[in-house]
Amino acid sequence: MRSDTIIAIRGLTNRFGKTIVHENLSLDVLRGEVLGVVGASGSGKSVLLRSIVGLMTPSAGEITMLGTDVLRASATERAAASARTGVMFQDGALFSALTVRENIEAPMRERMAIDPETRRALADLRISLVGLPPEAGDLFPAALSGGMRKRAGLARALSLDPEILFLDEPTAGLDPISASDFDSLLNSLRAALGLTVFLVTHDLDTLQATCDRIAVLADRRVLVTGTLAQMRNVEDPWVHSYFHGPRAHAVLVKAGC
Repeated sequence: MRSDTIIAIRGLTNRFGKTIVHENLSLDVLRGEVLGVVGASGSGKSVLLRSIVGLMTPSAGEITMLGTDVLRASATERAAASARTGVMFQDGALFSALTVRENIEAPMRERMAIDPETRRALADLRISLVGLPPEAGDLFPAALSGGMRKRAGLARALSLDPEILFLDEPTAGLDPISASDFDSLLNSLRAALGLTVFLVTHDLDTLQATCDRIAVLADRRVLVTGTLAQMRNVEDPWVHSYFHGPRAHAVLVKAGC
């Protein structure tokens, strides 16, 4: 394992009844990188993310994150590691009965012993960081556009000033301009905050704009990892179709691949 490995997964197996989603899957995430995770529908991209962050327990394997064996550590140790991460689920997954500011404050209430005034100020800082107007803090999720909900979800993921950010299809459902703006925002935040990003996506533009490496899930495991340019030389039929198809052509030309 490299010294800059921040997440190490070894021999991971996930089963749902008789269905095996992952079998003997291994993957390293390196400190400071944006790793894009792609794969066909049903390949277990979101399941892998949920396994790492502790929302589901794998059938077998090891996951070490931030030096903690998250599957065997005590509840206190797992909570300490979890507090150093942030998760943004599809469409933001905001609490509908809370305002944007209250959504961002929710992780702080649970994990930080700070007064309400400080908590509000920190939430407003996150609102500003993700490019939302100040008045967005008083709005409920139903009043937000799709792009604003994504940014609000990102602000909540940044609530505890994480070292690792997990994003599940962050640009899904966005128009091309909003998706491009989100990619630019992610790049800015990564540089400013020193984030490591685990990014589940199907968006080739996002892969090109933000990712240092790509991990392809297929046949219940990580089939290959590498740069966008390296993906063009992989002979697997799905990988070839994904990275050589008509939608990929313009992206790869733009990337100079």
